[in-house]
Amino acid sequence: MKICSYTLRNSVLKTPRLGILLEETNTIVDPNLCLRLDYIRENAPNPIERADYNLNPSLSHILKYSDDPIETIEKGYALYLFFQKVGINELPDGTPISFTLDKEIKFEKPLDKIETYRDFYAHEKHVATGFKKRNEPVPEAWYEIPAYYKGAVNGFIGPEDEIVWPHYTDKLDYELELAVVLGKGGRNIKVADANNHIFGYTILNDISARDIQKKEMAVRLGPAKGKDFCSVIGPVITTADEFDFKEPNLNMVAKINGKEWSNGQSGDSHYTFAQMIAHASMDEFLNAGDLIGSGTVGTGCGLELDKWIKEGDEVELIVEHIGSLKNKVGKKRKLNYGEL
Repeated sequence: MKICSYTLRNSVLKTPRLGILLEETNTIVDPNLCLRLDYIRENAPNPIERADYNLNPSLSHILKYSDDPIETIEKGYALYLFFQKVGINELPDGTPISFTLDKEIKFEKPLDKIETYRDFYAHEKHVATGFKKRNEPVPEAWYEIPAYYKGAVNGFIGPEDEIVWPHYTDKLDYELELAVVLGKGGRNIKVADANNHIFGYTILNDISARDIQKKEMAVRLGPAKGKDFCSVIGPVITTADEFDFKEPNLNMVAKINGKEWSNGQSGDSHYTFAQMIAHASMDEFLNAGDLIGSGTVGTGCGLELDKWIKEGDEVELIVEHIGSLKNKVGKKRKLNYGEL
Protein backbone atom coordinates (compact mmCIF):
# COMPACT_ATOMS: atom_id res chain seq x y z
CA MET A 1 0.00 0.00 0.00
CA LYS A 2 0.95 3.60 -0.45
CA ILE A 3 -0.10 5.50 2.67
CA CYS A 4 -0.73 9.24 2.49
CA SER A 5 -2.22 12.02 4.55
CA TYR A 6 -4.68 14.38 2.91
CA THR A 7 -6.86 17.41 3.49
CA LEU A 8 -9.65 18.95 1.42
CA ARG A 9 -8.83 22.51 0.40
CA ASN A 10 -12.49 23.60 0.37
CA SER A 11 -13.32 22.07 3.76
CA VAL A 12 -13.64 23.96 7.02
CA LEU A 13 -11.98 21.01 8.75
CA LYS A 14 -8.24 21.03 7.96
CA THR A 15 -7.18 18.11 10.14
CA PRO A 16 -5.12 15.72 7.99
CA ARG A 17 -6.61 12.27 7.49
CA LEU A 18 -5.04 8.92 6.74
CA GLY A 19 -5.51 7.80 3.15
CA ILE A 20 -4.51 4.98 0.83
CA LEU A 21 -3.30 6.14 -2.58
CA LEU A 22 -4.45 4.01 -5.52
CA GLU A 23 -2.30 5.27 -8.37
CA GLU A 24 -3.93 3.04 -10.98
CA THR A 25 -7.28 4.80 -10.50
CA ASN A 26 -5.98 8.19 -9.31
CA THR A 27 -7.91 7.73 -6.07
CA ILE A 28 -7.45 8.25 -2.33
CA VAL A 29 -9.36 5.81 -0.12
CA ASP A 30 -10.19 6.84 3.45
CA PRO A 31 -10.05 3.57 5.47
CA ASN A 32 -11.54 5.13 8.59
CA LEU A 33 -14.64 6.22 6.66
CA CYS A 34 -14.88 2.75 5.10
CA LEU A 35 -15.04 1.19 8.56
CA ARG A 36 -17.54 3.83 9.73
CA LEU A 37 -19.79 2.99 6.79
CA ASP A 38 -19.57 -0.70 7.66
CA TYR A 39 -20.67 -0.02 11.24
CA ILE A 40 -23.54 2.16 10.02
CA ARG A 41 -24.75 -0.59 7.66
CA GLU A 42 -24.64 -3.06 10.57
CA ASN A 43 -26.64 -0.64 12.74
CA ALA A 44 -23.83 -0.72 15.32
CA PRO A 45 -24.05 1.89 18.07
CA ASN A 46 -21.61 4.81 18.03
CA PRO A 47 -20.23 4.08 14.53
CA ILE A 48 -17.97 7.15 14.47
CA GLU A 49 -16.38 6.38 17.82
CA ARG A 50 -16.04 2.69 16.97
CA ALA A 51 -14.32 3.47 13.68
CA ASP A 52 -11.99 5.98 15.33
CA TYR A 53 -11.09 3.43 18.01
CA ASN A 54 -10.41 0.52 15.66
CA LEU A 55 -9.01 2.37 12.63
CA ASN A 56 -8.13 5.92 13.60
CA PRO A 57 -7.84 8.61 10.88
CA SER A 58 -4.39 9.44 12.30
CA LEU A 59 -1.51 7.22 11.15
CA SER A 60 0.58 8.07 14.22
CA HIS A 61 -2.31 6.87 16.42
CA ILE A 62 -2.49 3.55 14.54
CA LEU A 63 1.27 3.05 14.74
CA LYS A 64 1.19 3.74 18.47
CA TYR A 65 -1.71 1.50 19.42
CA SER A 66 -2.04 -1.24 16.78
CA ASP A 67 -0.15 -4.52 17.08
CA ASP A 68 -0.09 -4.82 13.27
CA PRO A 69 -0.58 -1.39 11.61
CA ILE A 70 -0.41 -2.71 8.05
CA GLU A 71 -3.08 -5.33 8.75
CA THR A 72 -5.25 -2.73 10.49
CA ILE A 73 -5.21 -0.40 7.47
CA GLU A 74 -5.72 -3.30 5.05
CA LYS A 75 -9.03 -4.06 6.76
CA GLY A 76 -10.29 -0.65 5.69
CA TYR A 77 -9.09 -1.24 2.14
CA ALA A 78 -10.84 -4.63 2.01
CA LEU A 79 -14.10 -2.92 2.99
CA TYR A 80 -13.56 -0.35 0.24
CA LEU A 81 -13.23 -3.13 -2.34
CA PHE A 82 -16.47 -4.69 -1.08
CA PHE A 83 -18.35 -1.38 -1.26
CA GLN A 84 -17.09 -0.83 -4.81
CA LYS A 85 -18.53 -4.19 -5.83
CA VAL A 86 -21.97 -3.31 -4.45
CA GLY A 87 -21.85 0.21 -5.89
CA ILE A 88 -21.54 2.25 -2.66
CA ASN A 89 -19.03 5.08 -2.28
CA GLU A 90 -20.45 7.39 0.38
CA LEU A 91 -21.89 7.54 3.87
CA PRO A 92 -25.62 8.14 4.36
CA ASP A 93 -24.87 11.87 4.84
CA GLY A 94 -23.17 12.02 1.45
CA THR A 95 -19.56 12.00 2.68
CA PRO A 96 -17.41 10.07 0.16
CA ILE A 97 -15.25 7.17 1.35
CA SER A 98 -12.83 7.80 -1.55
CA PHE A 99 -11.79 10.83 -3.55
CA THR A 100 -10.55 11.28 -7.09
CA LEU A 101 -7.33 13.26 -7.09
CA ASP A 102 -7.95 16.83 -8.18
CA LYS A 103 -7.05 20.37 -7.16
CA GLU A 104 -9.25 20.11 -4.07
CA ILE A 105 -7.06 17.37 -2.56
CA LYS A 106 -3.88 18.43 -0.79
CA PHE A 107 -1.23 15.92 0.26
CA GLU A 108 0.18 16.57 3.72
CA LYS A 109 3.27 14.95 5.22
CA PRO A 110 2.31 11.25 5.34
CA LEU A 111 3.21 10.79 9.03
CA ASP A 112 1.10 13.30 10.96
CA LYS A 113 3.17 13.06 14.15
CA ILE A 114 6.83 12.06 14.27
CA GLU A 115 7.82 10.66 17.66
CA THR A 116 11.61 10.95 17.28
CA TYR A 117 13.75 11.81 14.28
CA ARG A 118 17.15 10.18 13.80
CA ASP A 119 19.20 10.81 10.69
CA PHE A 120 22.20 8.61 9.92
CA TYR A 121 25.33 9.23 7.88
CA ALA A 122 25.44 5.91 6.07
CA HIS A 123 26.41 6.52 2.42
CA GLU A 124 30.18 6.29 1.99
CA LYS A 125 30.28 8.20 -1.30
CA HIS A 126 28.60 11.20 0.31
CA VAL A 127 30.75 10.95 3.45
CA ALA A 128 34.01 10.62 1.51
CA THR A 129 33.23 13.61 -0.68
CA GLY A 130 32.56 15.79 2.36
CA PHE A 131 35.80 14.85 4.10
CA LYS A 132 37.78 15.26 0.87
CA LYS A 133 36.56 18.85 0.62
CA ARG A 134 38.04 19.39 4.11
CA ASN A 135 41.27 17.64 3.12
CA GLU A 136 40.63 14.99 5.76
CA PRO A 137 40.34 11.20 5.59
CA VAL A 138 37.10 9.48 6.55
CA PRO A 139 37.46 8.75 10.30
CA GLU A 140 38.03 5.09 11.20
CA ALA A 141 35.14 5.37 13.65
CA TRP A 142 32.73 5.88 10.74
CA TYR A 143 33.41 2.29 9.67
CA GLU A 144 32.90 1.03 13.22
CA ILE A 145 29.45 2.40 14.10
CA PRO A 146 26.50 3.86 12.15
CA ALA A 147 26.56 7.42 13.48
CA TYR A 148 23.48 9.63 13.56
CA TYR A 149 22.06 12.83 15.00
CA LYS A 150 18.67 13.53 16.54
CA GLY A 151 16.76 16.37 14.94
CA ALA A 152 13.73 18.47 15.76
CA VAL A 153 10.34 17.12 14.66
CA ASN A 154 8.28 20.32 14.62
CA GLY A 155 9.77 21.71 11.40
CA PHE A 156 8.63 18.87 9.13
CA ILE A 157 6.57 19.77 6.07
CA GLY A 158 5.01 17.77 3.24
CA PRO A 159 4.61 17.81 -0.54
CA GLU A 160 4.18 21.20 -2.23
CA ASP A 161 4.82 23.06 1.04
CA GLU A 162 7.32 25.91 0.87
CA ILE A 163 10.88 25.19 1.98
CA VAL A 164 11.83 27.56 4.77
CA TRP A 165 14.88 29.78 4.19
CA PRO A 166 15.93 31.12 7.63
CA HIS A 167 17.21 34.66 7.96
CA TYR A 168 20.52 33.48 9.42
CA THR A 169 21.84 31.45 6.47
CA ASP A 170 23.13 32.30 3.01
CA LYS A 171 23.73 28.71 1.84
CA LEU A 172 20.66 26.51 1.71
CA ASP A 173 20.94 22.92 0.50
CA TYR A 174 18.72 19.94 -0.26
CA GLU A 175 19.57 16.37 0.76
CA LEU A 176 18.27 13.35 -1.13
CA GLU A 177 17.52 10.58 1.38
CA LEU A 178 15.47 7.46 1.96
CA ALA A 179 13.78 7.08 5.35
CA VAL A 180 11.85 4.44 7.24
CA VAL A 181 8.92 4.82 9.60
CA LEU A 182 8.86 2.38 12.50
CA GLY A 183 5.64 0.46 13.06
CA LYS A 184 6.88 -1.37 16.10
CA GLY A 185 9.05 -0.15 18.95
CA GLY A 186 11.60 -1.98 21.02
CA ARG A 187 14.91 -1.94 22.84
CA ASN A 188 18.05 -3.93 22.03
CA ILE A 189 16.57 -4.99 18.72
CA LYS A 190 18.59 -7.62 16.86
CA VAL A 191 19.73 -6.94 13.31
CA ALA A 192 17.96 -10.13 12.18
CA ASP A 193 14.66 -8.86 13.61
CA ALA A 194 14.94 -5.17 12.75
CA ASN A 195 13.13 -5.26 9.39
CA ASN A 196 10.02 -6.53 11.20
CA HIS A 197 9.93 -3.17 13.01
CA ILE A 198 9.67 -1.15 9.77
CA PHE A 199 6.20 0.04 8.77
CA GLY A 200 7.30 1.56 5.50
CA TYR A 201 9.61 3.71 3.40
CA THR A 202 9.35 7.37 2.39
CA ILE A 203 11.40 10.13 0.76
CA LEU A 204 13.27 12.52 3.05
CA ASN A 205 14.67 15.93 2.13
CA ASP A 206 16.84 16.99 5.06
CA ILE A 207 17.17 20.72 4.32
CA SER A 208 20.48 22.16 5.54
CA ALA A 209 21.92 25.61 6.25
CA ARG A 210 25.45 24.72 5.21
CA ASP A 211 27.26 27.81 6.48
CA ILE A 212 25.74 27.45 9.96
CA GLN A 213 26.21 23.68 9.97
CA LYS A 214 29.92 24.16 9.16
CA LYS A 215 30.36 26.36 12.23
CA GLU A 216 28.46 23.96 14.48
CA MET A 217 30.46 20.96 13.35
CA ALA A 218 33.73 22.87 13.74
CA VAL A 219 33.17 22.89 17.51
CA ARG A 220 32.23 19.18 17.45
CA LEU A 221 28.57 19.78 18.25
CA GLY A 222 25.39 19.81 16.24
CA PRO A 223 24.00 19.91 13.73
CA ALA A 224 21.26 22.00 15.29
CA LYS A 225 20.39 25.39 13.79
CA GLY A 226 21.94 24.08 10.59
CA LYS A 227 19.16 21.51 10.29
CA ASP A 228 16.23 21.86 12.67
CA PHE A 229 14.26 24.58 10.87
CA CYS A 230 12.87 22.46 8.01
CA SER A 231 12.75 18.86 6.74
CA VAL A 232 10.42 17.33 4.17
CA ILE A 233 8.87 13.87 3.87
CA GLY A 234 6.43 12.36 1.41
CA PRO A 235 4.52 12.15 -0.75
CA VAL A 236 3.59 8.71 0.59
CA ILE A 237 4.86 5.89 2.77
CA THR A 238 5.19 2.64 0.81
CA THR A 239 4.51 -0.13 3.30
CA ALA A 240 7.21 -2.72 3.99
CA ASP A 241 5.12 -5.63 2.71
CA GLU A 242 5.46 -4.17 -0.80
CA PHE A 243 9.15 -5.12 -0.53
CA ASP A 244 8.49 -8.48 1.19
CA PHE A 245 9.73 -6.93 4.44
CA LYS A 246 13.26 -6.75 3.00
CA GLU A 247 15.26 -3.57 2.49
CA PRO A 248 14.93 -2.51 -1.17
CA ASN A 249 17.59 -1.03 -3.43
CA LEU A 250 15.86 1.97 -4.99
CA ASN A 251 16.99 4.46 -7.61
CA MET A 252 17.02 8.00 -6.21
CA VAL A 253 17.08 11.18 -8.30
CA ALA A 254 17.03 14.89 -7.48
CA LYS A 255 15.95 17.49 -10.02
CA ILE A 256 16.23 21.25 -9.63
CA ASN A 257 13.83 23.16 -11.90
CA GLY A 258 13.43 19.97 -13.93
CA LYS A 259 17.17 19.39 -14.46
CA GLU A 260 18.80 16.32 -12.92
CA TRP A 261 21.46 17.12 -10.32
CA SER A 262 21.67 13.89 -8.32
CA ASN A 263 21.33 10.19 -9.09
CA GLY A 264 22.14 7.33 -6.72
CA GLN A 265 21.01 4.03 -5.23
CA SER A 266 19.66 3.52 -1.73
CA GLY A 267 21.41 0.14 -1.65
CA ASP A 268 24.82 1.83 -1.83
CA SER A 269 24.56 2.55 1.89
CA HIS A 270 27.46 1.18 3.96
CA TYR A 271 24.96 0.26 6.69
CA THR A 272 21.53 -1.32 6.28
CA PHE A 273 18.47 0.09 7.99
CA ALA A 274 18.46 -3.08 10.10
CA GLN A 275 21.94 -2.23 11.36
CA MET A 276 20.93 1.38 12.01
CA ILE A 277 17.84 0.33 13.95
CA ALA A 278 19.76 -2.22 15.99
CA HIS A 279 22.46 0.34 16.83
CA ALA A 280 20.00 3.07 17.81
CA SER A 281 18.05 0.67 20.02
CA MET A 282 21.01 -0.41 22.14
CA ASP A 283 19.76 0.14 25.72
CA GLU A 284 17.38 2.77 24.33
CA PHE A 285 13.71 2.43 23.44
CA LEU A 286 12.68 3.14 19.87
CA ASN A 287 8.99 3.90 19.38
CA ALA A 288 6.43 3.21 16.70
CA GLY A 289 6.17 6.45 14.74
CA ASP A 290 9.91 7.15 14.87
CA LEU A 291 11.44 8.39 11.61
CA ILE A 292 14.91 7.16 10.64
CA GLY A 293 16.83 8.61 7.70
CA SER A 294 19.74 6.91 5.96
CA GLY A 295 21.67 10.10 5.30
CA THR A 296 22.34 11.62 1.91
CA VAL A 297 22.88 9.27 -1.03
CA GLY A 298 26.03 9.81 -3.10
CA THR A 299 25.82 13.02 -5.23
CA GLY A 300 22.61 13.78 -3.32
CA CYS A 301 23.19 17.42 -2.28
CA GLY A 302 24.51 20.71 -3.59
CA LEU A 303 27.48 20.64 -1.22
CA GLU A 304 28.90 17.63 -3.06
CA LEU A 305 28.28 19.21 -6.44
CA ASP A 306 29.32 22.81 -5.64
CA LYS A 307 25.88 23.89 -6.88
CA TRP A 308 23.36 25.72 -4.75
CA ILE A 309 19.61 26.07 -4.78
CA LYS A 310 18.11 29.57 -4.91
CA GLU A 311 14.93 31.33 -3.87
CA GLY A 312 12.02 30.17 -6.02
CA ASP A 313 13.70 26.97 -7.24
CA GLU A 314 11.61 23.81 -7.50
CA VAL A 315 13.29 20.87 -5.76
CA GLU A 316 12.00 17.45 -6.82
CA LEU A 317 13.18 14.21 -5.24
CA ILE A 318 12.16 11.01 -7.04
CA VAL A 319 12.50 7.53 -5.56
CA GLU A 320 11.22 4.49 -7.44
CA HIS A 321 8.25 2.67 -5.90
CA ILE A 322 7.57 5.69 -3.65
CA GLY A 323 7.00 8.70 -5.88
CA SER A 324 7.97 12.31 -6.45
CA LEU A 325 8.39 14.85 -3.64
CA LYS A 326 8.20 18.43 -4.92
CA ASN A 327 8.72 21.69 -3.03
CA LYS A 328 9.61 25.26 -3.89
CA VAL A 329 12.28 27.18 -2.06
CA GLY A 330 10.88 30.15 -0.17
CA LYS A 331 12.34 33.62 0.06
CA LYS A 332 14.97 34.25 2.68
CA ARG A 333 13.20 35.42 5.80
CA LYS A 334 13.87 38.72 7.50
CA LEU A 335 14.49 38.80 11.22
CA ASN A 336 11.43 40.17 12.99
CA TYR A 337 12.45 41.13 16.49
CA GLY A 338 8.81 41.27 17.45
CA GLU A 339 8.72 37.48 17.10
CA LEU A 340 11.49 36.94 19.65
